[in-house]
Amino acid sequence: MKAWQYQEYGSVEVLKLATDVAIPEINNDQVLVKVVAAALNPVDYRRRLGQMKAADPPLPVIPGLDVAGVVVKVGSEVKGLKEGDEVYGDVNEKALDKPTKLGTLAEYVAVDEKLLALKPKNMDFVEAAALPLAIETAYEGLERANFKEGQSILVLNGAGGVGSFIIQLAKHVFGASKIAATSSTKKLELLKSLGADIAIDYTKEKFEELPDKYDVVYDAIGQPEEAVKAVKEGGCAVSITDFEKPIPPPGFGFVLTSSGSMLTKLNPYLESGKVKPLLDPRTPFPFEKVKEAFTYLESHRATGKIVIYPIP
Repeated sequence: MKAWQYQEYGSVEVLKLATDVAIPEINNDQVLVKVVAAALNPVDYRRRLGQMKAADPPLPVIPGLDVAGVVVKVGSEVKGLKEGDEVYGDVNEKALDKPTKLGTLAEYVAVDEKLLALKPKNMDFVEAAALPLAIETAYEGLERANFKEGQSILVLNGAGGVGSFIIQLAKHVFGASKIAATSSTKKLELLKSLGADIAIDYTKEKFEELPDKYDVVYDAIGQPEEAVKAVKEGGCAVSITDFEKPIPPPGFGFVLTSSGSMLTKLNPYLESGKVKPLLDPRTPFPFEKVKEAFTYLESHRATGKIVIYPIP
């Protein structure tokens, strides 16, 4: 099969398109998925740069965690999926602890059944591929922060892949009373369209110096010291960049544990159209242009998710 892989750590230039990679074998509790679309995430390039070397399996590695595709083979212990099912998911249960060797930037990927869900009926494969890691991270953080109906939240980097889902989930799933979010000037209207009540331009204002304080501050960018200053008494801050910059109390960090059941739980909100993936205007990138897609992601200029499609 065709697959993108790297034999050494480094810049985007270490990525090579191989044409003779073996199709992965599946375990009894896994399915083989014909990949139709795959999304990129910052963790993919951080890993390629060698920032997760301690946990990595031996090289070469096929990058990619998010997938949308079709089940073509099922293991003997698989109960809930069958050949022909259209599925999506994050193929790595704990990407920071045990990164997978054989990722989604390939024609086929072997995936644990428990990590997949049926694709929302109203979405195409590109939209579905943009969901898993980002929406699961957003949801798990809100759950861990014990976010409840009627509470207020501030989202740092509300226009990013994770941030855009935090805003939508806080509004439509959790019932937030007030949602504020930060972005650059040109993305303020986007924040409001996602459901933010207050859009803060971080190029002109320091959110931590504003009078408003929040029950939960969700740091999806890496500003832990500032995040905790915007928390009201009895509230908390949650960070997804804690492994890079530890967050002081009352903040905490976490590492996502992916699961198909979480996606299944969110499917009604996706199928009703209340929660939508935010796709970068340049998406999708064709399979041959994976290097260009990573270069764009690493420029930090993207708005929303970058998806690779079609995959041969």
